[in-house]
Amino acid sequence: MDFALFGSEGLAFFLRWMHFLFGIIWIGLLYYFNFVQGAFFAETDAATKSNAIQKLVPRALWWFRWGAMWTFVTGWTIISLKGHNGGGFEIYTSSWGIQILIGATLASLMWFNVWFVIWPNQKIVIASTTQAAKGGQPLPNAAAAGARALTASRTNVMFSIPMLFFMGAASHLPLSVNPDTSLTTLWTVVLVLIGALEVNALKGKTGPMTTVKGVMTCGFILAAVLYCLAEVLV
Repeated sequence: MDFALFGSEGLAFFLRWMHFLFGIIWIGLLYYFNFVQGAFFAETDAATKSNAIQKLVPRALWWFRWGAMWTFVTGWTIISLKGHNGGGFEIYTSSWGIQILIGATLASLMWFNVWFVIWPNQKIVIASTTQAAKGGQPLPNAAAAGARALTASRTNVMFSIPMLFFMGAASHLPLSVNPDTSLTTLWTVVLVLIGALEVNALKGKTGPMTTVKGVMTCGFILAAVLYCLAEVLV
């Protein structure tokens, strides 16, 4: 008896299954941090918040960052295999390719923010809280680290909305691609727009993303803008 899972299509399915699983862990925790934990920390007493930062947050961040890592690895493996099996570079100029790469670009920046912005800054916050709980002085850069982690995390929430849109649209909402149209303009505009938002994650402030309502609104606006750009410029 032949098992479908052990063939080439089975490998592709397995990777997609793992991609979904790790993605749910990652994005679920992203939303937990931004929609649940932040509001709880703003309302709870100092002792409870300190205890949670020392014991709860490190555990959640472990699942968060490794969920991000394996979502990233499985996702790019799927995209690479699709190109290898689908005829090479041309597939990335198709409706599927354009939309999946927009989604993957957003997801890659989100992965970068998790590992190189949110996690390093949260380590400072955890260390400062632990030190203060033991009778020492909080680290002088803890407040700034927490603010930077928050801005990057809010940016990831904003990015997640169009990212999920384009991941789904790649297979279920095809674009009418003109084969004579150069994609240079589309990718230039998209990368400049997303890049500017990423620079804000690294150097700027939360601005309208300070509230949950604000960051969700920003995410839906970004999704609409990127979708209109894709429709108009292809």
